[in-house]
Amino acid sequence: MAPRIFVDGQEGTTGLRIHEYLAARRDVEVLRIDPDRRKDAAERARLLNAADVVFLCLPDAAAREAVALVTNPRTCIIDASTAHRTQAGWTYGLPELAPDQRTRLRESRRIANPGCHATAFILLLRPLVEAGLVPASAAVAATSLTGYSGGGKKMIEQYQRHRPAGMASVPGSRDDVLSAPRPYALSLAHKHLPEMAAHTGLEVPPMFLPVVADFYKGLAVSVPLALAGLRGPGGLEATPSDVHAALAERYAGERFVLVRPLDDAATLEDGFFDVQACNDTNRVDLFVFSNARQVLLMARLDNLGKGASGAAVQAMNVHLGVDEALGLS
Repeated sequence: MAPRIFVDGQEGTTGLRIHEYLAARRDVEVLRIDPDRRKDAAERARLLNAADVVFLCLPDAAAREAVALVTNPRTCIIDASTAHRTQAGWTYGLPELAPDQRTRLRESRRIANPGCHATAFILLLRPLVEAGLVPASAAVAATSLTGYSGGGKKMIEQYQRHRPAGMASVPGSRDDVLSAPRPYALSLAHKHLPEMAAHTGLEVPPMFLPVVADFYKGLAVSVPLALAGLRGPGGLEATPSDVHAALAERYAGERFVLVRPLDDAATLEDGFFDVQACNDTNRVDLFVFSNARQVLLMARLDNLGKGASGAAVQAMNVHLGVDEALGLS
């Protein structure tokens, strides 16, 4: 019998994209709720407990309420909210996190899907912390540039309503404000910070500045590091090659994580970094740019793919024991 899948919150950006991934598959049965009964707790509970795998694409409070409705011990929950990403008893849904992470995902019935910014940051930093290159006590700063789809339906509507595709902005107007990049989370309390510390091994959350810009999707996180603060083999100051080698060794053989060459020639020749180059894939590209004193780590991904829905489907595939790439670009 094909595994039964239910998406709770199927009308949101993440839920819709998960349905797109599953639509072409014949190895799973997708359960759907009647649109008129989406707020019917009894019907939701029936479907939640009838499913082998449930995707929760809900706000944090609603996700917690949905978890409480699940009484079937065989139902695996993959929660796309931030509610359970650092909570005991939940497995972090990033197969590339550690060598034993796939085993944990196969055995777990409670999986917390990673955040988009967090995925990029963790993939960059965790191998360096584990290798001792970056001290766990280090104060790390990171910037993330993301498309507006990461803000959900309200932000998508805001951008697309004020300036339809192809229409020029009017200087000084609200449209003109939206056409420029907009830093946010200025209270320094972004919701991804707890997982960014917990799953890298850093003792304190990073100083993190996300920036939303006028493009639909794509995300790039950058982390500058001074080589004087990094320790390579023998306790000597680390070199850019040490940093790059730690990432390349950790992700060797990974299908969805690609470590680009040190000081990637193609990017440097162009002179600009393409934030959207991983769009419509489940791939993450990692880069190390350097000079004699510093390295700049960069990671890019599709914030709706590996940063959200693609990651959730990948975690489901691992849990079900099927080809990890099944249904993914």
